[in-house]
Amino acid sequence: MNIAQIEACHVRIPLKKPIRHASHRRTETDNLVVRVTLDDGTIGYGEGVPRDYVTGETIDSAIELLKRSDLSLAPVDSFAAAVAAIEKLKLAAVPGDDRDCQGNAARCAVELALLDAFGRCYGEPLMNVTRLLTPTLYEPHAEVRYSGVIMSAAGMKARIMGWVMRLYGFKMVKVKVGIAGQDDPKRLGIIRRRVGRSTDLRVDANEAWTADQAIEYIRTLEPYGVTSVEQPLPHEAVADLPRVRQALKTPIMLDESLCGEVDAQRAIAAGSCDLFNLRLSKCGGFIPTLRLAALAASHGVGYQLGCQVGESAILSAAGRHFACSVKDIRYLEGSYDRHLVREALAEEDITFRHGGKAPMLPGSGLGITVSVARLAMVTVRKERLVG
Repeated sequence: MNIAQIEACHVRIPLKKPIRHASHRRTETDNLVVRVTLDDGTIGYGEGVPRDYVTGETIDSAIELLKRSDLSLAPVDSFAAAVAAIEKLKLAAVPGDDRDCQGNAARCAVELALLDAFGRCYGEPLMNVTRLLTPTLYEPHAEVRYSGVIMSAAGMKARIMGWVMRLYGFKMVKVKVGIAGQDDPKRLGIIRRRVGRSTDLRVDANEAWTADQAIEYIRTLEPYGVTSVEQPLPHEAVADLPRVRQALKTPIMLDESLCGEVDAQRAIAAGSCDLFNLRLSKCGGFIPTLRLAALAASHGVGYQLGCQVGESAILSAAGRHFACSVKDIRYLEGSYDRHLVREALAEEDITFRHGGKAPMLPGSGLGITVSVARLAMVTVRKERLVG
């Protein structure tokens, strides 16, 4: 079996509400959807979400990178052979990319489309990639639980969102902090009182502070039982993180500073963090993210599975397969589809249910049916890459 055709689509999907954090505000999302057709007619889809403030990618740079990359694979005769070949897929080099991450969203989109296509062809679900490549991490789960997220809500809105999280049954909640003009200790106190003492509450600063500010501000949040703080410093100041970590009781999680193996090795060597935020698009796809989880586990570093704001059901489904097959994921984010995007790209609704609960996806490949009509509605442009 081999590849007959690969297409890249720039899709633009409006969000149901503006999303704001310390680094950015958006009302729509520009995503990369890749469609792979095998020579027997089997079709697979993949998605990446380029973010210039995370991996240095834009939708245009991602498509151009794919156009100048060799995306061919040798013919394969099994899913295991396809997975082995896909793991070797490497896009063209990006000049000056010393972190080796400026093609990660593009690679993720192609990799997922290939895994979806070959999974469908050979009757294998995406989660079986975990069993094949990282058997020590493989632990199937019939159901997983996602976290709730409170973005920029303050005052009465923070009270309401705290009650919403509690009434919806979330056991874990993440709160965005570090937004200019907001009193985070007051907000967190309001939210803590509404969600209750038993709820796991963590915060995400999205690179908001200097090292000294981070130490000062996080200490004011610690009385509210914060279980981790995500990316307190800009990536440019990542060398200061060991000092911040040593000064605090709260575990530090890397996000924008954890985009691939180069970042992970540097963080482990420097003692920069306690946790990795793994996101499929940011980290280059399902397989590289598996490798990062294995690396973290071997060095006593925890990990969560995060998501990209505005991802469609394609990327959410891939995240579900990861979540349902990998053990020891500390926190889980994603599958916000119905709550966030105005145009769902899958026929199935895979949004989490009450309490953040979500089942394993049945079927082969991604286990979802992409709506060709809805995809066409949000497509800005197409590029033929292969065939």
